[in-house]
Amino acid sequence: MREYSLTLLIAAALTYMLTPLVRKFALRQRAVAHVRERDIHTEMTPRWGGVAMWLAMGVTLLMVQSLELVGKAYSRELLGIFLASTFVLLIGILDDRFELDAVTKLAGQGLAAAILLLFGIQILWLPIDGIIVLPTNIGQLLTVLVVIVIINAVNFVDGLDGLATGIVAISAASFFGFSYLLAVENGFSRAGAPSLVTAIVIGTCLGFLPHNIHPARIFMGDSGSMFLGLVLAAAAITLMGQIDANAVFSEDIGPAALPLLLPFAVLAIPLLDLGLAVLRRVRRGKSPFAPDKEHLHHKLMSMGNSQQRTSVILYLGTGMLALPAMLSAFIPVWAALVVGALLLILAITFTKREKRTKVEAQV
Repeated sequence: MREYSLTLLIAAALTYMLTPLVRKFALRQRAVAHVRERDIHTEMTPRWGGVAMWLAMGVTLLMVQSLELVGKAYSRELLGIFLASTFVLLIGILDDRFELDAVTKLAGQGLAAAILLLFGIQILWLPIDGIIVLPTNIGQLLTVLVVIVIINAVNFVDGLDGLATGIVAISAASFFGFSYLLAVENGFSRAGAPSLVTAIVIGTCLGFLPHNIHPARIFMGDSGSMFLGLVLAAAAITLMGQIDANAVFSEDIGPAALPLLLPFAVLAIPLLDLGLAVLRRVRRGKSPFAPDKEHLHHKLMSMGNSQQRTSVILYLGTGMLALPAMLSAFIPVWAALVVGALLLILAITFTKREKRTKVEAQV
């Protein structure tokens, strides 16, 4: 655990130091978010925050490879995750600068998922009525779909200062906790690519957040949201592939399905936002990727919540779903539900409408 903590701290420190440099570079290259009618920010803000995260991840991997425990996590799967994340980052960089069309971005995400497949990262089985081993082509198709859905879920929720950064940090922390505790409880190797990359994701998010909270000095952009989404999806699929599902079920341990289900649980709010947005736009005869101002964070702000308060509400909502999902594999379900209920109460408390002064009402 000490080595993972060190890895996290290195990633956080590197991201924090690299972000101002990337910000200056983004401004010089005009990779900026202009103020549009649907936007919440009021000033032109540089993008490419994902570049700082990717650089921090790469340097961190170079720095910690000689550690005794973490060094054992270096494998073909880890290389595949890094290469796929690099490819999707490049797509995001181009989109942040030139605003690519939705079909091009979707194709790029599919190609990034194909890189994972080339390195053996794919869904091999599903816990349906026991264990169903999937035909290779079905497993590959399902892998691509899962990767694309998770990437776009993170992308869609990135509409408020610090929102996506915090939600991904909470999601990655829950996934790291699950993968590490699963190894401890069941005698699996604690040195795995899923634990390593999620520890790095937590660090990059924590290092980026001070620059990204309201008022944000830089946005992660599509380069950041797609990069983080792919890494989370790849970590989940990799962990699932490392578990001997038949052994887990035969010992009645029970968490065999969670590696695949956990990302959807911890990203439930972004996924809900994604699903509602697609239904809303299709029902109106628009493209599913057509932007609007009806996301969950928009609705919370219309109730009188500030940007900071809205972010905290959605952080709590993420924790309300993520922590019980992770803990339920190791503690009684009722105890996990109590944790979720407490976070729900906090979220409801924070969601109270703020009273506006007469001056604010006139504005």
